[in-house]
Amino acid sequence: MKFIAAAIALLLTTTAPATAQDTTLYRGGPIVTMDGDTPQTVEAVVTRGDRITFAGPEKQARKAAGKDAAIRDLKGATLLPGFIDAHSHFTLATMMAGGLDLRDGGGPPVADIAGLQAAIRDHIAARALPKGGWVVVWQYDHETLAEKRHVTRAELDAVASDRPIVVFHVSLHGAVANSAALAAPGIDESTPVPPGAMILRDDAGKLNGVLLEKAMFILLAKLPQPSAEQKLAALDAAQNRYFAEGYTHAQDGATQRPDLAFLTSPAARERLKIDLALLPIYTELDALLAGPDRKFGVYQDHVKLQGIKFILDGSVQARTGYFTRDYARGSPAGDHPWHGHPGMSDAEFLGLARKAHDRGWQLFVHANGDAAIDMAIKGFDALGIKAADNRRPIVIHSQFQRRDQLAAYKRIGVGPAYFSNHAWYWADVHRTNFPAEVVDFISPFRSARAAGLIASNHSDYSVTPLDTRFMLWTSMARVSPTGVVSGAGERLDAYAALQALTTGPAWQAFEEDRKGRIKAGLLADFVILDKNPLTTPVDGIKSIKVRETIKEGRSVWRANF
Repeated sequence: MKFIAAAIALLLTTTAPATAQDTTLYRGGPIVTMDGDTPQTVEAVVTRGDRITFAGPEKQARKAAGKDAAIRDLKGATLLPGFIDAHSHFTLATMMAGGLDLRDGGGPPVADIAGLQAAIRDHIAARALPKGGWVVVWQYDHETLAEKRHVTRAELDAVASDRPIVVFHVSLHGAVANSAALAAPGIDESTPVPPGAMILRDDAGKLNGVLLEKAMFILLAKLPQPSAEQKLAALDAAQNRYFAEGYTHAQDGATQRPDLAFLTSPAARERLKIDLALLPIYTELDALLAGPDRKFGVYQDHVKLQGIKFILDGSVQARTGYFTRDYARGSPAGDHPWHGHPGMSDAEFLGLARKAHDRGWQLFVHANGDAAIDMAIKGFDALGIKAADNRRPIVIHSQFQRRDQLAAYKRIGVGPAYFSNHAWYWADVHRTNFPAEVVDFISPFRSARAAGLIASNHSDYSVTPLDTRFMLWTSMARVSPTGVVSGAGERLDAYAALQALTTGPAWQAFEEDRKGRIKAGLLADFVILDKNPLTTPVDGIKSIKVRETIKEGRSVWRANF
């Protein structure tokens, strides 16, 4: 798009001149450029300031660098372009501090509801949380509990009835609240259920505490907000968490109005070292249109507004994804038949998407089930989007895509942001709801590649960990904890898996001429790994370690091993 190209040109022409002290030559290990459809390595790379100036033979690199350049000996480690986060929720990395993270390994694994209750009691005691203060629990997954059901309001009341407790589902599409937490925003049996939401009840017709989809947002508004100082400290911790995984570019995948104001504030922009792409959520669209003119696709320091995020369905593991076929296990409330429901109507999606599209803003659409993907395609077609227009709408997750939908993506120019970690975390759960041939086609990377699509891979953090090497492994192995492979024919080789973390997401963000490859003129964004993924056996991929992350020529994170 024209404004993207103009922004890139401006950045290329306004970089401050570098001095000899800003020049660095990297050599002494595999340097994988990611420049091209087949693996290419070079002996050396030269950077000046924030840019790569040369990539090629070491003899020529030394001449290009000059005698005063700093020499970085990789000592056998592998240099790659910095990883690009195709979809995660950066603000959650700032929000989770102080809460109970059930995945952080700080306590015994939670195997049943009694264990969950004990973990919450221990957290309250360890933190000496005052009566009346909120207790927030993250990364809860009812499918991993022995009971294979949600914890209830009554069971959370049994932990503590004198303070609000909210337990967020790992999918980020639901939560369970105790009575005090339900009372805070006034949720009771008379509360209207928002369209596309679910407020579950027990057999007596009383609320059981489970809030799914839009119902969860009623509760979110009442959570305590950190101070400005706490937000800035959390911002530093959050970007370091991304840097530790080799990311030099992060995404906030559903930016709410308060977070948009904070992350674009001068104080936050001064702290940010990682490139951060914001996707304001569609509920903020009218406010954005009515306010001062917002420039999308243009960085202010390290932050930019990338596009508008729409949510067309929910989470498949929570059984709120929208399908053309029924879930074998029925709805979260146990109703049959059930194939999920859309997060909004076709008319609402088209009306909102047209407003953003007419402003030239990129469209990002959350769609997991095949019926939700049909909605996205129908909307894009109604807007008249074609691949030749280069608008690059992104369908986030595209999990249960049908094979016939690939051609529509190609015609429109859609970039699928796939999610290979599902093969490990929830493929076994999906098999309890859908036929094997349906589950085997989740995140169909190789079929998408054959169809001419440019795909990316993501963690959806905090839904799954930020671990980039684990993401590489899940896209290459596609195996579950029980050893079941979901679609052997969709497994990627190491190079294609790396493309889904570098060149793929760079293209989806209109930054393919700025990052994602090691090439003269591009940003000096690098990750140094202790092993080369291209020569590491598949089973060893997830044990590769990040040694260092370099952003625009400067080291921003280094391992202590």
